[in-house]
Amino acid sequence: MAELQEYKCPCCGGAIAFDSTLQKMKCPYCDTEYEMETLAAYDTELKDETADSIQWNQPDSQWENGETDGLLTYVCKSCGGEIVGDETTAAMSCPYCDNPVVMTGQFSGTLKPDLVIPFQLDKKAAKAALQKHYGGKKLLPKVFADQNHIDEVKGVYVPVWLFDADADAKVRYKASNIRHWSDSRYDYTETTCYAVTRSGSLGFAQVPVDGSTKMEDKLMESIEPFRMEDAVDFQTAYLAGYLADKYDVDAETSIERANERIRKSTEEAFADTVQGYTTVTAESTSINLRQGKVRYALLPVWLLNTTWNGEKYTFAMNGQTGKFVGDLPMDKSMYKRWLLGFTALFSAAIYAAAYLLWLF
Repeated sequence: MAELQEYKCPCCGGAIAFDSTLQKMKCPYCDTEYEMETLAAYDTELKDETADSIQWNQPDSQWENGETDGLLTYVCKSCGGEIVGDETTAAMSCPYCDNPVVMTGQFSGTLKPDLVIPFQLDKKAAKAALQKHYGGKKLLPKVFADQNHIDEVKGVYVPVWLFDADADAKVRYKASNIRHWSDSRYDYTETTCYAVTRSGSLGFAQVPVDGSTKMEDKLMESIEPFRMEDAVDFQTAYLAGYLADKYDVDAETSIERANERIRKSTEEAFADTVQGYTTVTAESTSINLRQGKVRYALLPVWLLNTTWNGEKYTFAMNGQTGKFVGDLPMDKSMYKRWLLGFTALFSAAIYAAAYLLWLF
């Protein structure tokens, strides 16, 4: 059966036809006119677009015999968090839900981390960062910093997958320039539409994806970036004195999140090159990843749990750079007073402007 070809207007999506008077293609809906050469080039662009082709090579580094001696796994009976400690550890509290964990067995039968970034900031620095985090928060209850207490501060090595790849990408945009003018009878608006294409290659190195369901992805990503140049080959000695969570999200499952982060970064980088238009909308993105590689690493994070008014608040600090994040309570009465004051100030400004207009 023969295939049908219908040409759509790139501006409004309506069907367009050849106008014999103009010797051009013209849209009957928005009156946009197209040179035949321009439309042919646009049609070629559409036909050349390809689907994403994204593949990764999985890590295969394994523990060697005897290398896991002295390591024990603790499992939290409450949230199921799997934590790695040394053989001298008898009991501890879960850094995620603050409940006790119990020993369950040797740490074996799983992938060995390729890299680790050692902690560079201690517990004292984490506590100081929390106090600094309170500063300058005008809507923070005044008694919070005094009455809340730190339940626990724990250093945790969080498992992450690091993705390396070269991305060949092609992005097509619909852009427009809008011009307004008036004469004695009418107001005019002219909209000129453009089909803009960008293509090129980007290199991505060590894109991190959280490998633990117990560590919230947004919390982990909010303390990025980590300086990966400080990463060293993994040795069990780096775990001494800290907790180390084993991954429970494998590399295969993490690919979707890695692709999402790479796609977003690629689209942002390409969009920055599309300048000089009133509006720009990405219509299609095609990404082909080459030389994909995945590695397994442990990154240092300080987790702090505080309690106030019966509620728990969790904070996280990058154990390498000191970047600190976490939600704080809000004084609702203070917020209402602030909102009312802002509204009153805004209303006063409106009345003042209206009065001045009346005077003049």
